[in-house]
Amino acid sequence: MSVHSFDSGSVGQPKSLWGRLTARDSLARRLDWPLMLVPLLLCAVGSLLVWSATRNRTELTGGDPQQFLYKHLVNTAIGIALAIGVVWLGHQRLRSFMPALYVLALVLIGLVYTPLGATINGERAWLNLAPGLQIQPSEFIKVTIILGMAVVLSAKVDAGDREHPDHRTVVQALALAALPVIVVGDLGQVMVCVVIILGVLLASGAANRWVLGLIVTGAAGAVAVWLLGLLDEYQLNRFAAFANPALDPSGVGYNTNQARIAIGSGGLFGTGLFEGSQTTGQFVPEQQTDFIFTVAGEELGFVGGAGILLLLGILMWRACRIARGATDLYSTIIAAGIVAWFAFQSFENIGMSLGIMPVAGLPLPFVSYGGSSMFAVWIAIGMLQSVRIQRPLSA
Repeated sequence: MSVHSFDSGSVGQPKSLWGRLTARDSLARRLDWPLMLVPLLLCAVGSLLVWSATRNRTELTGGDPQQFLYKHLVNTAIGIALAIGVVWLGHQRLRSFMPALYVLALVLIGLVYTPLGATINGERAWLNLAPGLQIQPSEFIKVTIILGMAVVLSAKVDAGDREHPDHRTVVQALALAALPVIVVGDLGQVMVCVVIILGVLLASGAANRWVLGLIVTGAAGAVAVWLLGLLDEYQLNRFAAFANPALDPSGVGYNTNQARIAIGSGGLFGTGLFEGSQTTGQFVPEQQTDFIFTVAGEELGFVGGAGILLLLGILMWRACRIARGATDLYSTIIAAGIVAWFAFQSFENIGMSLGIMPVAGLPLPFVSYGGSSMFAVWIAIGMLQSVRIQRPLSA
């Protein structure tokens, strides 16, 4: 069902004023409002945390304490506009655009390895589009993988030819997902993509041996990468610091130790916004992006951190409801893939701040500073809303 024809009684846009009002009312009833409000709340909290983390960083802000705050708000506004665009277009129409989107994603990742690419914190994952304007193509790969696998895995099932994807279809879907994963050089993004692939396979109804086989293959591949020395030194250091937090606290273990100190110093209610000594003293690196949760832990305390977790939990709950109520396999896979993406990335980001997960350079969805990440997660919200709109009003 297109988003342009709810309850209008005819194909296309209703012509009368009453018809237009009815269509708008139908859209309002079909939208999942908690799924709109929760990301907005997370972005609002993130804006304050980003502001606190950067207002004293003159080497980043150039003397303008509000610079990152304004940029974060602009990124949020663009992200919301992208979500609205996806809802207007409809996730079903994205089927026809998928081949072009897939090729575009691969081209953008390929350009990262040209002179247009930029290396930040040891990872060559950014693309310079203009002075001061960079994007991280790997953020959009997650959307591409979800869409691509959904199209391939659901084709025969939604056509009524089969109840579940056959082995050949699964191989095609895995091959489609494998190419961008191999090309992406960002270890953290690769981890997220692998979890997305697992979530998509589970949601598709593919045989369990495919899921088990992928897990075994992934584990074997990780061991092989380690033994063959294919990881960069900074990546090895991150795993070493995770395995032994006391290892070189002023060197490879510095980030994790400072993050835990910041969170621990917040206590139950925190030191107060803009009052965190770890944050004000700039002891935690990349605090506006990868370690944004440390600002919440220090300045808002356990209560503030728990509030962020609660909002993320509500987000996952609403997304799971949408996945369960989807009217076709294509829509189910899209929603389930987004759930896997958000859940793992949130767990990894917060976990590395707490020292229970290795540092992987992943932002906290809707909270961390970063344009590419913000755009990608809001596109995902638009896709979830589009799936929700497709459901009958009684569902």
